[in-house]
Amino acid sequence: MDLNSKIINSIGLVGKPSDHKIAVAMSGGVDSSVTAALLHKAGYNVFGVSMHLYNEKIKVKNSKTCCAGIDINDAKKVCDKLGIDHFILNYSSRFNDQVISDFTESYLKGETPIPCVKCNQTVKFVDMLNFSKKTGAVALATGHYIRRDFKDGKPSLYRANDLSKDQSYFLFATTFEQLSYLRFPLGDFAKSTIRDLAKYFDLNVAEKPDSQDICFVPDGKYSNLVRKLRPESIQKGDIYHVDGSYLGEHNGIIDYTIGQRKGIKIGGRKNITENDAKLYVISIDEKNNKIVVGPKRYLFCDEFSINECNWITDSEKNKFDALVKLRNTAKPVQVKIHIDLEKNSASVMLKNPEFGISPGQAAVFYDLEDKNRILGGGWIKSTKNYLNG
Repeated sequence: MDLNSKIINSIGLVGKPSDHKIAVAMSGGVDSSVTAALLHKAGYNVFGVSMHLYNEKIKVKNSKTCCAGIDINDAKKVCDKLGIDHFILNYSSRFNDQVISDFTESYLKGETPIPCVKCNQTVKFVDMLNFSKKTGAVALATGHYIRRDFKDGKPSLYRANDLSKDQSYFLFATTFEQLSYLRFPLGDFAKSTIRDLAKYFDLNVAEKPDSQDICFVPDGKYSNLVRKLRPESIQKGDIYHVDGSYLGEHNGIIDYTIGQRKGIKIGGRKNITENDAKLYVISIDEKNNKIVVGPKRYLFCDEFSINECNWITDSEKNKFDALVKLRNTAKPVQVKIHIDLEKNSASVMLKNPEFGISPGQAAVFYDLEDKNRILGGGWIKSTKNYLNG
């Protein structure tokens, strides 16, 4: 199958490509740029859409992020090169309300948020998607590494062929309605091929590094951002050992995440075994502004609950076995799921205990038989371990 046929097949629209107007979400990176170039080459009527996301409080100048000023300029250059229209949507207010504020509040609660999922849930797959429809596009294509196919007559999501770049963990909240409009042309490609195609199309972003950080925290120092946005909410508190003994003081729970080993700032203790001397953050008590630390064994969890679930399956079962990813880079592990449809929540029992599961993270589920098919997921609300089980 030649390149154009491969793209046309992935888009799945009846008729000539030139009959179809398609929007491409362009972050200014190599993936979305090549997506636009491939669709344009295949004959589709393509236009680019970029989001301006940051207000005056957050200034991002980093080649390893996306959607900053420098990235929008890169996206415009690609559109100019291809000879297609380029729209810039100012969503800074919505992004602040729906993503940054949620991120800040989650850290203040001692959670570990994933803003990339929230961004997909809100400004990208709601606001940008609606703009694309109003502009006459029959589909919105993105540069995500994920595959879209049909299962029992409905669109379904599958992990990318290049598992090292698979982004299914960040897209579990995509709904059936959104999937009917979205397209992911890069799901069948290896990242190395996309780099080669960027050079083939002579795009200015061909050598641009991949985005690695949360876009509005380019230095990776999340606590610094929270201190800047909510300084009045940061208070000193106490650090306790799991045995109840007082160990010291912290400068704010935002400096800690569940499972953290480094930077706890607790000195050595006498008459302690080597295993017990290594301390990890076991729990974060937001109400009492307290950090509890202890040996690694206290971090193992065999059950947790999730809420705000999104299911991409027609199955009416409320109890079933599946695979779950608890972090983007984690290996899927087997679980039993019990869904409460009325509360849009679920309880999840792990076949084998896992280390360092934290409220605020996402749990993303995959079919036990077809391990690449995404069933949906939810946000971890609470965990069951040695301390709270």
